[in-house]
Amino acid sequence: MAHTLARALLTAVAVCAAPVAAADPFVDAARAGDLPQVRFNHLDWELACDNTRTCRAAGYQADDGDTPPVSVLLQRKAGPGEPIVAELRLGDADDTALTPPLLAMRIDGRSLGTVVMERSEPSSTLSRAQAAALVKAVAASGKVSWQGGGQTWTLSGRGAAAVLLKMDEFQGRLGTRGAAIRKGLRPDDEVLPPLPPQSVTRARVPHGEVRPIGRDAERRLLAVLRKSAASAECADLAAIATGENAFAFAPLARDKMLVGARCWRGAYNEGYGYWVVNNSAPFSAQPVTLLGSDYENGVIRAVHRGRGIGDCYASDTWVWDGKRFVHSESLTTGMCRGITAGGAWVLPTLVSEVKR
Repeated sequence: MAHTLARALLTAVAVCAAPVAAADPFVDAARAGDLPQVRFNHLDWELACDNTRTCRAAGYQADDGDTPPVSVLLQRKAGPGEPIVAELRLGDADDTALTPPLLAMRIDGRSLGTVVMERSEPSSTLSRAQAAALVKAVAASGKVSWQGGGQTWTLSGRGAAAVLLKMDEFQGRLGTRGAAIRKGLRPDDEVLPPLPPQSVTRARVPHGEVRPIGRDAERRLLAVLRKSAASAECADLAAIATGENAFAFAPLARDKMLVGARCWRGAYNEGYGYWVVNNSAPFSAQPVTLLGSDYENGVIRAVHRGRGIGDCYASDTWVWDGKRFVHSESLTTGMCRGITAGGAWVLPTLVSEVKR
């Protein structure tokens, strides 16, 4: 049975019609409240804008099962004069040798030149003219397609107008001459400027293992952790008392350690809870996440598939800064549209510069 927390994280790689809120109740409050970011999905298009105000909009083929998989990524940095850069990616063919090296691009039947598909590259960048024509077309229900090798790949425009409008709004471009969809007379120098990435200092952690704390201390620790996490979101924590589940410990500082334990299992994902606690009672647990996948050398990661075939993922990272784990990265690989194993794109909403 799919777990509610897993579903919350993975709504970003499924189709939905509203912005996705922070999935994890333990995300650093300062990060969540202060850094601008947005994730928005509508029909066959999605948007991810990160804390530097860079936006990435991705569109796909119609979700009807009859159209060859294709996706376009529209990326635009914040600030005046920044262009929209468009990349094209075709779905993986059964035989890569059949992938045509040259595609003819058409919009409403009109030729827009060709696109070279390098075999060594997963995607190809469109020209400035092709990108501008594509944006104009999908915002107005135009038909965009690429032909080659006897096959046609058609991009859906459903949802594009709403996504591009949200992108303009996030970057402060509404009503400006450079807006993607709702142009106006405001000069481009009035748009919002880019922001620097979040800065995180990664602290060193001690090597070795934590000395066993003993069964009595583990029982007391279990009671503390069960109070910090809703039983529905970490149901497997109770199994520690019966020996069917177990704690894992790692040293963090002279008086702190990390405790991990499996919280839930689904059809193709599982999540581990991680807490920062004192080395001895009273443990005073500081929760980090209930969605973790693994921990190594001061870094917690959570990676989950959107569906069983693995064509879409969501990923989050937390870094130990010596006092707490800071949420340093959050991204998805796009909608589950069969583009390629592992997902079509990297669509972050949180990026950081991590220093040692």
